[in-house]
Amino acid sequence: MFRYLTAGESHGPALVGILDGLPAGLRLDVERIDEELRKRQGGHGRGGRMKIESDRIEFLAGLRGGFTLGSPLAVSIRNRDFENVRELMDPLTGAGKPLTNPRPGHADYAGALKYGHRDLRNVLERASARETAMRVALGAICAQFLEALGITTASYVAQIGSVVAPEIEAIDRERIESSAVRCHDAASSERMIALIDAAKASGDTLGGRYAVVVEGMPVGIGSNRQPGNRLDGILAGALMSMQTVKAVEVGLGAEVAGRPGSQAHDTFELREGDVVRGSNRAGGIEGGMSNGQRITLVASVKPIPTLMRALPSVDLHAGTEAPASIVRSDVCVVPAAAIVGEAMVRLALVEPLLEKYGGDSMEETLENLSRSRARAAQLFAKEQV
Repeated sequence: MFRYLTAGESHGPALVGILDGLPAGLRLDVERIDEELRKRQGGHGRGGRMKIESDRIEFLAGLRGGFTLGSPLAVSIRNRDFENVRELMDPLTGAGKPLTNPRPGHADYAGALKYGHRDLRNVLERASARETAMRVALGAICAQFLEALGITTASYVAQIGSVVAPEIEAIDRERIESSAVRCHDAASSERMIALIDAAKASGDTLGGRYAVVVEGMPVGIGSNRQPGNRLDGILAGALMSMQTVKAVEVGLGAEVAGRPGSQAHDTFELREGDVVRGSNRAGGIEGGMSNGQRITLVASVKPIPTLMRALPSVDLHAGTEAPASIVRSDVCVVPAAAIVGEAMVRLALVEPLLEKYGGDSMEETLENLSRSRARAAQLFAKEQV
């Protein structure tokens, strides 16, 4: 069974992660993992915290000579900002004036009631999106497993605020990475940047939408047998687990509700003897299983809840109305959220792939994949004989 865990507070000493269930013998490129962490820290609209941190992964267990051992992988990322707030956040001696004014849209209020905290900092430190740095690191490890199976992922920003980029025709990674907002369209990028600057000047924040695509997925990953095994449910759940995501769409998504059936599905046709599809409205998933086409997912991200022009709130200790607490924050996290969303998709794909192909070692997993593809290629050929 594949699983992962993360731990750590936003301003604690470090973030910690464990990956359990990866096959032995996977060669890991550490520089590529650090590059994903760097991309998460970028994007126009990020706040001052990104100027302090310089995220790097450190392997603590499960790796030797650059290869996975098959035992749990344990990794950490140091929080450099911890030294600036050690008196407040030290695990043994940390103390300070409590935060008492919950921010609308954040975990502050519900978390305080759930765990019995009178200081909202005990909630927001773990609820902070700083935790997603570890998700990105673990997802970057999983990306190298997926690539060994011929599967790749990409992400890009489709909308920030009121600016919606044109539909993308083909993934151009260089163009996406060269944009300060990770948008494939140059004109839209400029308008998004201007919108973010205007929001910052007014003390406001912006949300948007990002897309994640998966290429090279074999047919039949996931299952229609039980609800929890449906691939679309697994991927949507992974993206919805992010702090800012409020909606996830697969393929046509919400647009499909307004179409007749004749314009909602992907027809089959023969082309030079091969079965092909006339479109990809399903987004690569039918009946809870991958169908061999590109998987397309779009996530809608809310504006982050910490505004420099604080929203109305209450002081829970004083029992009076008061502005929400203000902590250092970003103006727009959609470009960074796209990186995190891509990491979540990578993490979510590993378990159903291992359920299908298994293997304690990479050699065994790849052999199982090869045999499965050979059987699939012969399936209907046998029927025709």
